[in-house]
Amino acid sequence: MERNKEIIETLNDLVQINNDRIAGYENAIKETKDDGELISVFNNKILESQQFKSTLAREIQVFGSDVDNDTSVSGTIHRTWLEIKATFTGHSEKSILEECEFGEDAIKKAYQSALNEGHLPAYIRDILNDQQAILQQSHDEIKALRDSLEHH
Repeated sequence: MERNKEIIETLNDLVQINNDRIAGYENAIKETKDDGELISVFNNKILESQQFKSTLAREIQVFGSDVDNDTSVSGTIHRTWLEIKATFTGHSEKSILEECEFGEDAIKKAYQSALNEGHLPAYIRDILNDQQAILQQSHDEIKALRDSLEHH
């Protein structure tokens, strides 16, 4: 039972971090007034995290628990996207992308620390590895967009 509780906590933490990522990108969209391409990229990231959350939520239910959307994560992982939510105020697209990249780094670290925990069953690790691979691509995409703005 204790192991299940730990698994549920880990998965809830990742749900929460994905919630923060969604809120971060929603804010980025508000700040990115006219750039349809960027808005489309940000919307894709929101969809990505919504899909991750529903996958994680299904697993949490398999373990007989409900998703705890209010969990605050111990440590700093969770707060990085929260800080980002507060920093978008009239910034340039480049600085918005820098903040998003910072958030992508944070969620990648969160997934890595979850994967480093010994109590996760193999099939959950597979799910997290798949999500982490997509997050790595997202990170690289945001970074490439940011880099492309440096050359304008």
